[in-house]
Amino acid sequence: MTDNGTGTHGAVLQDTPPASDGPLVELRGAGKSYGNIRALHGVDLKVHAGQVTCVLGDNGAGKSTLIKIISGLHQHTEGEFLVDGRPVRFSTPREALDKGIATVYQDLATVPLMPVWRNFFLGSEMTKGPWPVRRLDIARMKETADEELRNMGIVLDDLEQPIGTLSGGQRQCVAIARAVYFGARVLILDEPTAALGVKQSGVVLKYIAAARDRGLGVIFITHNPHHAYMVGDHFSVLRLGTLELSAERAQITLEELTNHMAGGAELAALKHELAQVRGVDTEELPEESDLSAPVATTPEGTP
Repeated sequence: MTDNGTGTHGAVLQDTPPASDGPLVELRGAGKSYGNIRALHGVDLKVHAGQVTCVLGDNGAGKSTLIKIISGLHQHTEGEFLVDGRPVRFSTPREALDKGIATVYQDLATVPLMPVWRNFFLGSEMTKGPWPVRRLDIARMKETADEELRNMGIVLDDLEQPIGTLSGGQRQCVAIARAVYFGARVLILDEPTAALGVKQSGVVLKYIAAARDRGLGVIFITHNPHHAYMVGDHFSVLRLGTLELSAERAQITLEELTNHMAGGAELAALKHELAQVRGVDTEELPEESDLSAPVATTPEGTP
Protein backbone atom coordinates (compact mmCIF):
# COMPACT_ATOMS: atom_id res chain seq x y z
CA MET A 1 0.00 0.00 0.00
CA THR A 2 1.16 3.48 -0.72
CA ASP A 3 0.23 6.77 0.86
CA ASN A 4 -1.17 8.85 -1.96
CA GLY A 5 -2.11 11.80 0.12
CA THR A 6 -0.68 14.51 -2.09
CA GLY A 7 -1.56 15.68 -5.55
CA THR A 8 -4.67 15.21 -7.65
CA HIS A 9 -3.22 13.80 -10.83
CA GLY A 10 -2.40 10.26 -9.76
CA ALA A 11 -0.22 8.32 -7.42
CA VAL A 12 2.78 7.72 -9.66
CA LEU A 13 4.86 10.71 -10.65
CA GLN A 14 7.29 10.57 -13.54
CA ASP A 15 10.37 12.64 -14.16
CA THR A 16 9.34 15.87 -15.86
CA PRO A 17 9.99 15.37 -19.57
CA PRO A 18 11.78 18.03 -21.52
CA ALA A 19 9.56 20.47 -23.35
CA SER A 20 9.54 19.23 -26.92
CA ASP A 21 7.30 18.73 -29.91
CA GLY A 22 9.13 15.49 -30.67
CA PRO A 23 7.75 11.99 -30.12
CA LEU A 24 7.19 10.65 -26.63
CA VAL A 25 8.37 7.22 -27.76
CA GLU A 26 10.40 6.34 -30.84
CA LEU A 27 11.80 3.15 -32.31
CA ARG A 28 14.57 3.41 -34.91
CA GLY A 29 15.30 0.21 -36.78
CA ALA A 30 14.37 -1.74 -33.67
CA GLY A 31 14.39 -5.51 -33.60
CA LYS A 32 14.34 -8.49 -31.31
CA SER A 33 15.89 -11.92 -31.76
CA TYR A 34 15.39 -15.03 -29.63
CA GLY A 35 18.49 -17.04 -30.36
CA ASN A 36 18.42 -17.69 -34.10
CA ILE A 37 14.78 -16.61 -34.38
CA ARG A 38 14.32 -13.01 -35.49
CA ALA A 39 10.87 -11.95 -34.22
CA LEU A 40 11.17 -8.27 -35.13
CA HIS A 41 13.51 -6.48 -37.51
CA GLY A 42 14.08 -2.90 -38.64
CA VAL A 43 10.90 -1.39 -37.19
CA ASP A 44 10.49 2.39 -37.06
CA LEU A 45 7.72 3.86 -34.94
CA LYS A 46 6.91 7.28 -33.48
CA VAL A 47 4.30 7.99 -30.82
CA HIS A 48 3.27 11.61 -30.33
CA ALA A 49 1.24 13.19 -27.54
CA GLY A 50 -2.41 13.60 -28.43
CA GLN A 51 -2.30 11.02 -31.22
CA VAL A 52 -3.40 7.42 -31.67
CA THR A 53 -0.76 5.28 -33.36
CA CYS A 54 -2.32 2.06 -34.65
CA VAL A 55 -0.15 -1.03 -35.02
CA LEU A 56 -1.85 -3.68 -37.11
CA GLY A 57 -0.86 -7.17 -38.06
CA ASP A 58 -2.02 -10.75 -38.20
CA ASN A 59 -1.04 -13.39 -35.66
CA GLY A 60 2.73 -13.80 -35.70
CA ALA A 61 3.33 -10.39 -37.26
CA GLY A 62 5.37 -9.16 -34.30
CA LYS A 63 2.81 -7.06 -32.44
CA SER A 64 3.35 -8.83 -29.11
CA THR A 65 7.12 -8.50 -29.37
CA LEU A 66 6.74 -4.78 -30.08
CA ILE A 67 4.57 -4.36 -26.98
CA LYS A 68 7.08 -6.23 -24.83
CA ILE A 69 9.96 -4.00 -25.93
CA ILE A 70 8.13 -0.74 -25.25
CA SER A 71 6.58 -1.93 -21.97
CA GLY A 72 9.89 -3.19 -20.55
CA LEU A 73 9.22 -6.93 -20.61
CA HIS A 74 11.94 -7.58 -23.19
CA GLN A 75 14.96 -5.62 -24.39
CA HIS A 76 15.53 -4.87 -28.05
CA THR A 77 18.54 -6.55 -29.63
CA GLU A 78 18.97 -4.18 -32.57
CA GLY A 79 18.25 -0.55 -33.37
CA GLU A 80 17.34 2.20 -30.92
CA PHE A 81 14.52 2.79 -28.43
CA LEU A 82 14.07 6.41 -27.33
CA VAL A 83 11.80 8.05 -24.75
CA ASP A 84 11.59 11.84 -24.89
CA GLY A 85 14.47 11.75 -27.37
CA ARG A 86 16.82 9.85 -25.04
CA PRO A 87 17.98 6.26 -25.65
CA VAL A 88 16.64 3.80 -23.08
CA ARG A 89 16.84 0.08 -22.43
CA PHE A 90 14.26 -1.02 -19.89
CA SER A 91 15.01 -4.01 -17.69
CA THR A 92 11.58 -4.24 -16.07
CA PRO A 93 8.02 -3.00 -16.65
CA ARG A 94 8.46 -0.80 -13.56
CA GLU A 95 11.11 1.20 -15.40
CA ALA A 96 8.65 1.76 -18.25
CA LEU A 97 5.96 2.83 -15.79
CA ASP A 98 8.36 5.27 -14.20
CA LYS A 99 8.70 6.88 -17.64
CA GLY A 100 4.93 7.10 -17.98
CA ILE A 101 4.42 4.08 -20.26
CA ALA A 102 1.43 1.99 -19.17
CA THR A 103 0.08 -1.15 -20.83
CA VAL A 104 -3.49 -2.44 -20.75
CA TYR A 105 -3.43 -6.07 -21.84
CA GLN A 106 -6.21 -8.00 -23.51
CA ASP A 107 -6.52 -10.28 -20.46
CA LEU A 108 -7.03 -7.53 -17.90
CA ALA A 109 -5.21 -7.88 -14.58
CA THR A 110 -8.30 -7.49 -12.42
CA VAL A 111 -9.81 -9.42 -9.52
CA PRO A 112 -13.36 -10.23 -10.67
CA LEU A 113 -14.91 -10.50 -7.20
CA MET A 114 -13.42 -7.23 -5.90
CA PRO A 115 -15.36 -3.96 -6.18
CA VAL A 116 -14.67 -1.56 -9.04
CA TRP A 117 -13.03 1.01 -6.76
CA ARG A 118 -10.73 -1.60 -5.22
CA ASN A 119 -9.57 -2.77 -8.65
CA PHE A 120 -9.00 0.85 -9.65
CA PHE A 121 -6.39 1.21 -6.87
CA LEU A 122 -5.18 -2.40 -6.81
CA GLY A 123 -1.56 -2.39 -5.67
CA SER A 124 -1.51 1.39 -5.12
CA GLU A 125 -4.10 1.83 -2.38
CA MET A 126 -4.57 5.16 -0.63
CA THR A 127 -3.93 5.06 3.11
CA LYS A 128 -4.36 7.35 6.08
CA GLY A 129 -3.08 7.60 9.62
CA PRO A 130 0.41 7.29 11.10
CA TRP A 131 2.52 4.17 11.02
CA PRO A 132 2.00 1.51 12.44
CA VAL A 133 -1.78 2.06 12.49
CA ARG A 134 -2.02 3.22 8.89
CA ARG A 135 -5.18 1.95 7.22
CA LEU A 136 -6.95 2.09 3.89
CA ASP A 137 -8.64 5.38 3.08
CA ILE A 138 -11.70 3.74 1.56
CA ALA A 139 -13.87 6.85 1.35
CA ARG A 140 -11.24 8.81 -0.57
CA MET A 141 -10.52 5.91 -2.92
CA LYS A 142 -14.21 5.60 -3.77
CA GLU A 143 -14.54 9.34 -4.31
CA THR A 144 -11.40 9.52 -6.44
CA ALA A 145 -12.30 6.48 -8.54
CA ASP A 146 -15.76 7.87 -9.23
CA GLU A 147 -14.36 11.29 -10.15
CA GLU A 148 -11.70 9.90 -12.47
CA LEU A 149 -14.11 7.55 -14.20
CA ARG A 150 -16.54 10.41 -14.75
CA ASN A 151 -13.73 12.57 -16.15
CA MET A 152 -13.34 9.90 -18.83
CA GLY A 153 -17.09 9.84 -19.39
CA ILE A 154 -17.57 6.54 -17.54
CA VAL A 155 -20.60 6.63 -15.23
CA LEU A 156 -21.24 3.56 -13.08
CA ASP A 157 -24.25 3.23 -10.81
CA ASP A 158 -22.40 1.43 -8.05
CA LEU A 159 -18.64 1.30 -7.51
CA GLU A 160 -19.22 -1.45 -4.93
CA GLN A 161 -20.28 -3.91 -7.61
CA PRO A 162 -17.69 -6.58 -8.43
CA ILE A 163 -15.75 -5.59 -11.53
CA GLY A 164 -16.49 -9.04 -12.92
CA THR A 165 -20.14 -8.01 -13.36
CA LEU A 166 -19.18 -5.29 -15.85
CA SER A 167 -19.09 -5.94 -19.56
CA GLY A 168 -15.76 -6.54 -21.26
CA GLY A 169 -15.91 -3.07 -22.77
CA GLN A 170 -16.59 -1.45 -19.39
CA ARG A 171 -13.67 -3.28 -17.78
CA GLN A 172 -11.37 -2.08 -20.57
CA CYS A 173 -12.56 1.48 -19.96
CA VAL A 174 -11.92 1.24 -16.22
CA ALA A 175 -8.38 0.02 -16.98
CA ILE A 176 -7.83 2.96 -19.34
CA ALA A 177 -9.08 5.46 -16.75
CA ARG A 178 -6.83 3.87 -14.12
CA ALA A 179 -3.76 4.23 -16.34
CA VAL A 180 -4.59 7.87 -17.02
CA TYR A 181 -5.03 8.60 -13.31
CA PHE A 182 -1.72 7.01 -12.38
CA GLY A 183 0.21 9.32 -14.65
CA ALA A 184 0.49 7.49 -17.97
CA ARG A 185 1.77 9.61 -20.85
CA VAL A 186 1.93 6.72 -23.29
CA LEU A 187 -0.87 4.16 -23.19
CA ILE A 188 -0.40 0.80 -24.92
CA LEU A 189 -3.67 -1.02 -25.60
CA ASP A 190 -3.27 -4.67 -26.53
CA GLU A 191 -6.23 -5.78 -28.68
CA PRO A 192 -8.77 -3.92 -26.48
CA THR A 193 -11.70 -4.66 -28.82
CA ALA A 194 -10.90 -8.33 -29.42
CA ALA A 195 -13.79 -10.67 -28.55
CA LEU A 196 -16.11 -7.70 -27.91
CA GLY A 197 -19.46 -7.08 -29.58
CA VAL A 198 -20.15 -4.11 -31.81
CA LYS A 199 -21.64 -1.97 -29.04
CA GLN A 200 -18.90 -2.76 -26.52
CA SER A 201 -16.21 -2.12 -29.13
CA GLY A 202 -17.76 1.27 -29.81
CA VAL A 203 -17.57 2.11 -26.11
CA VAL A 204 -13.88 1.21 -25.97
CA LEU A 205 -13.09 3.23 -29.11
CA LYS A 206 -14.86 6.20 -27.54
CA TYR A 207 -12.55 6.10 -24.53
CA ILE A 208 -9.47 5.61 -26.68
CA ALA A 209 -10.40 8.89 -28.35
CA ALA A 210 -10.98 10.43 -24.91
CA ALA A 211 -7.48 9.40 -23.79
CA ARG A 212 -6.04 10.97 -26.94
CA ASP A 213 -7.99 14.17 -26.30
CA ARG A 214 -6.45 14.34 -22.82
CA GLY A 215 -3.02 14.51 -24.43
CA LEU A 216 -1.86 10.92 -24.12
CA GLY A 217 0.09 9.16 -26.82
CA VAL A 218 -1.90 5.99 -27.51
CA ILE A 219 -0.53 2.83 -29.13
CA PHE A 220 -3.54 0.86 -30.34
CA ILE A 221 -2.60 -2.74 -31.14
CA THR A 222 -5.27 -4.43 -33.25
CA HIS A 223 -5.94 -6.78 -36.13
CA ASN A 224 -9.14 -4.91 -37.06
CA PRO A 225 -8.49 -2.17 -39.66
CA HIS A 226 -12.02 -0.80 -39.32
CA HIS A 227 -11.57 -0.14 -35.60
CA ALA A 228 -8.12 1.33 -36.22
CA TYR A 229 -9.34 3.70 -38.91
CA MET A 230 -12.12 5.05 -36.69
CA VAL A 231 -9.69 6.54 -34.15
CA GLY A 232 -6.20 6.33 -35.66
CA ASP A 233 -3.91 9.20 -36.63
CA HIS A 234 -1.04 7.04 -37.90
CA PHE A 235 -1.01 3.44 -39.10
CA SER A 236 1.82 0.91 -39.06
CA VAL A 237 1.28 -2.57 -40.49
CA LEU A 238 3.59 -5.38 -39.42
CA ARG A 239 4.07 -8.55 -41.44
CA LEU A 240 6.34 -11.41 -40.36
CA GLY A 241 8.27 -9.14 -38.00
CA THR A 242 8.94 -6.31 -40.44
CA LEU A 243 7.23 -3.00 -41.11
CA GLU A 244 5.24 -3.29 -44.32
CA LEU A 245 3.40 0.03 -44.21
CA SER A 246 3.71 3.33 -42.36
CA ALA A 247 1.19 6.02 -43.22
CA GLU A 248 -0.55 9.07 -41.79
CA ARG A 249 -4.34 9.09 -41.89
CA ALA A 250 -4.41 11.59 -44.78
CA GLN A 251 -2.19 9.30 -46.86
CA ILE A 252 -4.32 6.17 -46.81
CA THR A 253 -7.93 5.07 -47.20
CA LEU A 254 -9.69 2.39 -45.19
CA GLU A 255 -9.76 0.17 -48.28
CA GLU A 256 -6.01 0.49 -48.77
CA LEU A 257 -5.35 -0.18 -45.10
CA THR A 258 -7.58 -3.25 -45.21
CA ASN A 259 -5.80 -4.55 -48.32
CA HIS A 260 -2.39 -4.26 -46.65
CA MET A 261 -3.65 -5.77 -43.42
CA ALA A 262 -5.41 -8.67 -45.13
CA GLY A 263 -2.59 -9.52 -47.50
CA GLY A 264 -4.06 -7.67 -50.45
CA ALA A 265 -0.71 -7.50 -52.23
CA GLU A 266 -0.32 -11.28 -52.13
CA LEU A 267 -3.90 -11.81 -53.27
CA ALA A 268 -3.44 -9.35 -56.13
CA ALA A 269 -0.34 -11.19 -57.28
CA LEU A 270 -2.28 -14.47 -57.21
CA LYS A 271 -5.36 -13.06 -58.92
CA HIS A 272 -4.49 -14.62 -62.27
CA GLU A 273 -4.09 -18.09 -60.75
CA LEU A 274 -7.22 -17.77 -58.59
CA ALA A 275 -9.29 -16.70 -61.60
CA GLN A 276 -8.71 -20.14 -63.10
CA VAL A 277 -10.15 -21.93 -60.07
CA ARG A 278 -13.84 -22.70 -60.28
CA GLY A 279 -15.92 -21.17 -57.50
CA VAL A 280 -13.41 -18.46 -56.57
CA ASP A 281 -14.73 -14.91 -57.03
CA THR A 282 -11.83 -12.61 -57.93
CA GLU A 283 -13.87 -9.58 -58.97
CA GLU A 284 -13.41 -7.84 -55.62
CA LEU A 285 -9.71 -8.57 -55.32
CA PRO A 286 -7.47 -5.52 -55.77
CA GLU A 287 -5.11 -5.05 -58.66
CA GLU A 288 -1.44 -4.62 -57.75
CA SER A 289 -1.54 -1.14 -59.29
CA ASP A 290 -4.34 -0.17 -56.89
CA LEU A 291 -2.21 -0.76 -53.79
CA SER A 292 -0.71 2.70 -53.83
CA ALA A 293 -0.58 3.45 -50.11
CA PRO A 294 2.78 4.63 -48.73
CA VAL A 295 5.14 1.80 -47.85
CA ALA A 296 7.66 1.77 -45.08
CA THR A 297 11.00 3.24 -46.08
CA THR A 298 14.42 3.15 -44.48
CA PRO A 299 15.21 6.45 -42.67
CA GLU A 300 17.99 8.58 -44.08
CA GLY A 301 21.37 7.64 -42.71
CA THR A 302 20.26 4.10 -41.84
CA PRO A 303 22.18 1.38 -43.67
